[in-house]
Amino acid sequence: MDSFVEIFNKLSWDEVKESIYSKTKKDVLYALSASRLSLEDFKALISPAAEPYLEQMAAKSSALTQKRYGKTIQLFAPMYLSNECNNICTYCGFSLTNKVRRKTLSDEEIIREIEAIKKDGFNHILLVTGEANHTVNIQYFLKAIKIIKPYFANISIEFQPLSVEEYRQAHDAGVHSVLVYQETYHKEVYKTYHTKGKKSNFDYRLETPDRIGEAEIHKIGLGVLLGLEDWRVDSFFCAAHLDYLEKKFWKTKYAISFPRMRPAEGIIEPNVIVTDRHLAQLLTAYRLFNEDVELSISTRESEHFRNNIIPLGVTSMSAGSKTNPGGYSVEPESLEQFEISDERPVQEIVELIKSKGYEAVHKDWDRKFSENHA
Repeated sequence: MDSFVEIFNKLSWDEVKESIYSKTKKDVLYALSASRLSLEDFKALISPAAEPYLEQMAAKSSALTQKRYGKTIQLFAPMYLSNECNNICTYCGFSLTNKVRRKTLSDEEIIREIEAIKKDGFNHILLVTGEANHTVNIQYFLKAIKIIKPYFANISIEFQPLSVEEYRQAHDAGVHSVLVYQETYHKEVYKTYHTKGKKSNFDYRLETPDRIGEAEIHKIGLGVLLGLEDWRVDSFFCAAHLDYLEKKFWKTKYAISFPRMRPAEGIIEPNVIVTDRHLAQLLTAYRLFNEDVELSISTRESEHFRNNIIPLGVTSMSAGSKTNPGGYSVEPESLEQFEISDERPVQEIVELIKSKGYEAVHKDWDRKFSENHA
């Protein structure tokens, strides 16, 4: 099987874009009626031609999600361990050029953050750092995971790309899933957003999910930063990446996140505006394309959007989030990676989910899913 880099290099951004924008009403209706969708059908559902059919897409997406996952939403909390970073990324508050105080949590500070997060009942945590190998490297990660593991049933990480062996070490330490976003699949302009640091190596980052799969991590999370480039084209490439990975690492589970650009220290303005309707279209298109993939919405999104997206295909949401190291208890005013939009406390999100007829799940998602489908 060709590597994804080989598959990717055979595709043309401009040709994919032309194909998406040339989709017709007939293509959309065919995709809506198909029992199993191809990547061409996905193109139709994210195309401008599909916009008048958002209600039909949402209804079908909701039904498919309930069939596969029941009426449950998994809640998780992000915990930022460090804002130190060697990369210069024009859209990120942690970028090396931002002259702000850097912070990496000590063992004692990690415990304090855990205690604050556990008060809200979380049993699923996402650990996040910047990319600074001299400070937050595999040794730091493994030590932090060892401290954190006794308190949480499910640990996900969003760290710098690692080697296969390092991912194996993380797996053995108790990591359940790894999130890695390509940010944009537009290779020609990727370097304009990533001007310095290891992240500027497009192909190395593109190959990262393969290394995660080879390490037999339980779940891989993918996504693009919505607003950098044309969201329809970027999302097609991300869907193609998902399709490739599912065929190669068929025992692995997958998740898609939908981060839209948010205000942060020293960042550029979005290159492309992604509206709420666009994001709803994209999320439902993913659900129709793939019944099994988990779909996640973070506190980047507004209260209004999160209130209304719950029944449309989402399976997980963050709540009560802090995007700065120590933000829960140690150092609430330290540098944020980005400003969150939905600042409601966790219990309010739990009650919101219940008001929609869903159950908010704090505990291990896989165990809950098994119980619902025994």
